[in-house]
Amino acid sequence: MRLKEKIYRVVNKGAHGSKYNLIFDYGIMLLIILNVVALAIGTVPGIKIKVGGFLRTFEVLSIIIFSIEYLMRLYVADLTHPSSSRVKSILKFVFSGYGLIDLVAILPFYLPFLIAVDMRFLRLFRLMRFFRLMKLNRYNSSLNLIWSVVKEKRSELAVTGFVSILILLISSFLMYDVESKIQPDKFPNIFATFWWAIATLTTVGYGDVYPITAVGKVISSLIAILGIGIVALPTGIISAGFMNKIDMKEVSKDICPHCGKEINQKPENRAQQNSNNNPQLVWEQKKQLGLERAEANH
Repeated sequence: MRLKEKIYRVVNKGAHGSKYNLIFDYGIMLLIILNVVALAIGTVPGIKIKVGGFLRTFEVLSIIIFSIEYLMRLYVADLTHPSSSRVKSILKFVFSGYGLIDLVAILPFYLPFLIAVDMRFLRLFRLMRFFRLMKLNRYNSSLNLIWSVVKEKRSELAVTGFVSILILLISSFLMYDVESKIQPDKFPNIFATFWWAIATLTTVGYGDVYPITAVGKVISSLIAILGIGIVALPTGIISAGFMNKIDMKEVSKDICPHCGKEINQKPENRAQQNSNNNPQLVWEQKKQLGLERAEANH
């Protein structure tokens, strides 16, 4: 077996049930979780002073491992993303969803060494380290299921999002027109009113901004009621998508992928099928049915 194929079996999820693949997957998952924990600990000043050196060392070791993983995936790109040339395969991987996530996970570390970066942008890039958490999507089938449901229901969710934005805009303009003259400090412009509309429509209701006019209270009440439906609608769409996926999995378990025949049937279904294939059993069943009908007539 070539070296490339061995690496492919290690880095490709579930490839041929390799034990090295499982060790690799669970090892990367554990490292991702530990990185997120380390990033969270680094935001606590008291703890950061005590373990700052350890956190920096752990960060460097993690980057080395993630970089090796990225290079391994680049090396086997022609197997995972086949194309007419190796360069095209590498580009397909680099610009794929997982490829971009892998790149963003290590890029903030290398960027200051490559170009001069303003401190504000450097802080922004450091925040991008939290994108490492998205790498878990590759190793967790549950996250893949969520993503597949969202993709399948994207049209319905897009309609829901459009309706939500439309309601937000209308309510913002109405509330600004009604309340801005009475409360110019609370509703100074459409943008500030838009924030109030979001808090009301999502039923958060921070309470720092609220209408005092009668018309404003009526509009606010209607928006709050609409917010219940707006929040529930995408929830129902995604729930229906999950149920469809679960049903499809159950159906696929009952169909043989090779011959297309039903498998794992219920006992009564198997008995019925066996009786249909056995003439003697069919005759005995008909005879029993005839006797039962005769007794019922008497």
